[in-house]
Amino acid sequence: MRSMNEKCAVVGIFDHPQASKLAYFSLHAQQHRGQEAAGISTSNGEKLFTIKDRGLVTQVFDNQKLATLKGEMAIGHTRYSTAGDDSILDAQPVFARYDLGEMAIVHNGNLTNAKEVRDALIKKGAIFQTFMDTENLIHLIAKSDQQHLTDRIIDAVKKIEGAYSLVFLSRSKMFAMRDRFGFRPLSLGRLGDGYVVASETCAFDLIGAEYIRDVEPGELLIFEKGKAPQSIKVYEPTPKHCIFEYVYFARPDSNVYNQNVYTMRKAMGKKLAQEQPIEADMVVPVPDGGVPSAIGYAQESGIPFEMAIMRNHYIGRTFIEPTQEMRDLKVKMKLSPIASLIKGKRLIVIDDSIVRGTTSRQIVRMLKAAGALEVHMRISSPPTTDPCFYGVDTPDKDKLIAANMTNAEICAFIEADSLGYLSNDGLLLSVNGKEENYCTACFTGNYIV
Repeated sequence: MRSMNEKCAVVGIFDHPQASKLAYFSLHAQQHRGQEAAGISTSNGEKLFTIKDRGLVTQVFDNQKLATLKGEMAIGHTRYSTAGDDSILDAQPVFARYDLGEMAIVHNGNLTNAKEVRDALIKKGAIFQTFMDTENLIHLIAKSDQQHLTDRIIDAVKKIEGAYSLVFLSRSKMFAMRDRFGFRPLSLGRLGDGYVVASETCAFDLIGAEYIRDVEPGELLIFEKGKAPQSIKVYEPTPKHCIFEYVYFARPDSNVYNQNVYTMRKAMGKKLAQEQPIEADMVVPVPDGGVPSAIGYAQESGIPFEMAIMRNHYIGRTFIEPTQEMRDLKVKMKLSPIASLIKGKRLIVIDDSIVRGTTSRQIVRMLKAAGALEVHMRISSPPTTDPCFYGVDTPDKDKLIAANMTNAEICAFIEADSLGYLSNDGLLLSVNGKEENYCTACFTGNYIV
């Protein structure tokens, strides 16, 4: 359990008569990537139509609204807003009219030079309506001296830095672009005679699309009616994939960076059992993120796996409570131990990460209050020591417990009987990766950009 949020998911549907509905279902499949706002833009070849609002996908859209989103092309977005970004203007897609017509953009990631680009644009007379770095792209494209939209997009992305998986929609074309490092995932699929791009392949499974391949880092794909997608290598690929997609963000049934997430998480659990063994009576996951790793840990260690903590999936968004008692109650609303199963038992509790440590402490207290004899915390990732600047909403370094305490101090703080993390090398081995192919900045402080 953590206070760490991925900012969004994107989808693009091209050349399908039910484009808006397929975008809706694709966003629904990726709802885990952002629950604060949702939006869809479509094109009928002459005009763009956009609906966006705060709330879950099912709250923002209904059949009547989807019927107004006309056309055979659609792009969509779910957002996880950060503090202060509550305006509906900060929901995506970002839409604008400019000299070449109309355009909408959706963006997963974070531009590290957003302030510099924004300040330069404002000095040249640009007027911004949102605080989103995505809006920079609208202005860069509108102000480009290139004649054709493809060239303007290339011109614009060469002025930005950081993490981005982008989908653009004009009146007649759709474009998909990934940064040179491939920080954030983006996959390409086929749907009948048309195509789909999405942050995760679980969207393909729901709508019946066939996975083709990942969009390559640094690649721009151009979708035009009656043609196969055109590929332009804007940058030479330098893969630095976000390893936290495997640790937590992606859905277990998705294939991310050409590997199945569930398989990777089970491998993390097995490696964790090798690196951090302990005698106990049962292996217990913190649902839902800890489940695959706990299965792997149990299989490797031979210690029985039990779902001894139940999660209530129907807890909506709640405001931040001012007292510790109310924060504890909030955790109890979401998680409930099965006392008859754990009373008098030594537990190995598996979670995917510890960020601030307060939730882990509440879980340990809850289990001991329910009668657990011992609670040994095992984390299927390395200590989170550094904030992310590439599209993950992480606390500042002074709020990250592993950046400010030793392992022994963290163990005492969360009131566990022992604490063990998966090593950075163990994580890389689990995902069949080499450090030069992944971004591990949140664990190592080695920033790519």
